[in-house]
Amino acid sequence: IIMAATNTHEVLDPGLLRAGRFDRQVLVDRPDLKDRIEILKVHARKILMANNVALETIAARTPGMVGADLANIINEAALLAVRHGGERVEMHDLEEAVDRVMLGLEKKSRVMSPEEKERVSVHEAGHALVALSVKHADPLHRVSIIPRSIGALGYTLQLPTQERYLMTQPELEDQIAVLLGGRTAEEIHYGGVISTGAADDLERASALVRQMVTRFGMSDALGPLTYGRSMAAQ
Repeated sequence: IIMAATNTHEVLDPGLLRAGRFDRQVLVDRPDLKDRIEILKVHARKILMANNVALETIAARTPGMVGADLANIINEAALLAVRHGGERVEMHDLEEAVDRVMLGLEKKSRVMSPEEKERVSVHEAGHALVALSVKHADPLHRVSIIPRSIGALGYTLQLPTQERYLMTQPELEDQIAVLLGGRTAEEIHYGGVISTGAADDLERASALVRQMVTRFGMSDALGPLTYGRSMAAQ
């Protein structure tokens, strides 16, 4: 019996997959919320955890992560606890570990002028207010204006209440509204004077709108059609 593994099965030569060769395929998908909780529990057994630790919250914050990523978060949290002189891993250690893995290191030494700090605060407040006001947004978890090493000057974090495998058009529209909330807050607060701070928001919103039109058939003008071909189809 010969077994092989790949992360890019769509580019394999069809001759490899014909009968008598690698003709049976077993999909090992990324872990869902329940799986991530169980994986975190396995890695947490080796670490002294405080009573306030909620692995369910950490699992909800890490959609798309695989076992190696989750193990890295537990190890990073343990290192943070040691650096802080703690005897056990606290919830804030795990939260900081997730932030480090997903957003990069804090750049508290980065010098920002009071005007820049105010603009970042207004921007993130815009995201937060829209997230709190629209019907289909995920619950707000935390807002920060501490710069990160990936270039973000601040972030607004939302946590989904459940694992999602599809999204409706109203949910996608509310997600776009939250993405555009930061730029809109700047426009309102500063009398139409905007900044470059919304670059990543605009990129993500544009990609989402493009998918709604070209992949999901959610355009009234163009109808229920798809445009272009995905890499898998090619």
